[in-house]
Amino acid sequence: MAPLSNKTLVFKALTSGWPIPGEHLAVESKIFDPEESPPPGGITIKNHYLSLDPYMRGQMRAPDDPGTYSLPWKIGGPAVLTTLSTVLRSDNPNFAQGDMVSAMAAAGEYAAVPAELVAMTRRLPAPVPGVEIAPATAIGALGIAGLSAYVSFFEFVREPRAGKTFFVSAASGAVGQIVGQLAKMHGMKVIGSTGAPDKVNYITRELGFDGAWDYKTESTREALARLAPEGIDAYYDNVGGEQLETALTCMKDFGTIVSSGMVSQYNIPDEEKYGVRTGMNIFLKRLTINGFICSDPQHLKKYLASFSRDMFAWVTEGKIKTKEEVVTGIEQCPEAFVRMWKGDKFGKMVIKVDGE
Repeated sequence: MAPLSNKTLVFKALTSGWPIPGEHLAVESKIFDPEESPPPGGITIKNHYLSLDPYMRGQMRAPDDPGTYSLPWKIGGPAVLTTLSTVLRSDNPNFAQGDMVSAMAAAGEYAAVPAELVAMTRRLPAPVPGVEIAPATAIGALGIAGLSAYVSFFEFVREPRAGKTFFVSAASGAVGQIVGQLAKMHGMKVIGSTGAPDKVNYITRELGFDGAWDYKTESTREALARLAPEGIDAYYDNVGGEQLETALTCMKDFGTIVSSGMVSQYNIPDEEKYGVRTGMNIFLKRLTINGFICSDPQHLKKYLASFSRDMFAWVTEGKIKTKEEVVTGIEQCPEAFVRMWKGDKFGKMVIKVDGE
């Protein structure tokens, strides 16, 4: 087979503000030879789906900037993210040609995965007769988003049960929709903020949340007074900013805050970021705040096996429902990233690499 044109998402330039498609992120054609041997200890793959996740904004940084846990993307090089792929060639005993895998790989139509990234690659189990899981669900609920929700809920939400109130921001997003359902499974009263009326309807009518609001038309303070006058036992923060500031004032004594992300602040220069002014409540209310990264070794060791088993069962049994926005065409990646960071999407953002 002759070398192929390989459309690839490329990190073009740094910015402290909103990335501009074509200037900071762009899709370019590279040459890929599917017959070439994979890197030593690595694999070559054909990518079918790409997972776009908010944390990737932190990878758009200078190589000497230690500001986040994730590997920085190299300027002029491909974005590296989670893929759903087929193995073409393998130099690794754990993978064979034809395996379906979830990989950490270059965001192209094809990718060569070096040994250090193969360590983060998972072979997907063979299909179960009579059970069909959509690829977008496999890369979402059974991928990083699901793992983030699972690890953080079971590690940090103390004694989840009936009689406790759980508030999650960005509640219709990739992580929010799942962690809210975990709280409901444990009997908690669950309320959530979203950015549109159809998202409010989705999480209350389809996912069973007890209450929700559109933060664009109702303030967090007004909504929490209406939906949780008793106070909040656990706040799951995906957005930071004003919602975190207000939640701090509404927490019950000895409450818990799980910090999963602060997407409202990702594309704002440091000097313009929202300054949370209610921090005194941390000691006045004796709160516990937990930040986490789901891929930390201690979490993977403790939860990865049970996550894979439990989430697969819950999804196939209909106990966990998810919504994904699937955008077709790798050419749409730059715009899809910006839409995701702005909340201009519904559910987990996924790119279908081509129309096959």
